[in-house]
Amino acid sequence: MMVIRMEDPHDPDFAVELGRQIALSPRFFDQAPVVLDIKGSLAFMDPSEFEEAKALLQRHKLVAIGVQNASAAQLRAAQAAGLTNFNASSPSRRVSDAPAPSPRTAPPPPPPSPGGRSKLVTTPVRSGAQIYARGADLIVTASVSPGAELIADGHIHVYGTLRGRAIAGAQGDAEARIFCKRLEAELVSVAGHYLVSENIAREYLGQAVQISLDEDRLAITRTAA
Repeated sequence: MMVIRMEDPHDPDFAVELGRQIALSPRFFDQAPVVLDIKGSLAFMDPSEFEEAKALLQRHKLVAIGVQNASAAQLRAAQAAGLTNFNASSPSRRVSDAPAPSPRTAPPPPPPSPGGRSKLVTTPVRSGAQIYARGADLIVTASVSPGAELIADGHIHVYGTLRGRAIAGAQGDAEARIFCKRLEAELVSVAGHYLVSENIAREYLGQAVQISLDEDRLAITRTAA
């Protein structure tokens, strides 16, 4: 997971230096997920500033997915802009080791939240797209391409192949889960705890799984396809 220190989204020197660094290894940075470290920044009190930062990073083919070291006011603004909270002060919120062995099957996923608290997507989610289910579950009945991003304050259900990034419990709901029919994700996250593809045990790749938070780490279990 790449962390970028940013104090001011309007600083022209930042954009110049970012471009210079990316030019050294453009393939490495292409569509890489990024966490913004805004420790000590007096900016980012409004969602529009995070939107500007996201746009700047996107111009350099980087995808902002979250923030760390944010104040309470900055975190509210970040969440309004579709970013999740990554707490850098806690080692458990860094990239975890592959989860310990678990049963081959898990209980079926819970139904979507009642009362219309779900967002339904019935078409494939293309690379570069970002879908945010604010205060709700997100249900995708098609596949998710590499470079696409799903964010939900509740559960995420993908009834197809998950190849992009899935961030459930974006506002800290530790009970949120991710369900997918075929796991090939670049990144999965629940309530700020995350795994990138390199840290997902190979036994779960290509399988129907559910991903949940077990104390302070992500747990992956197989489900019925």
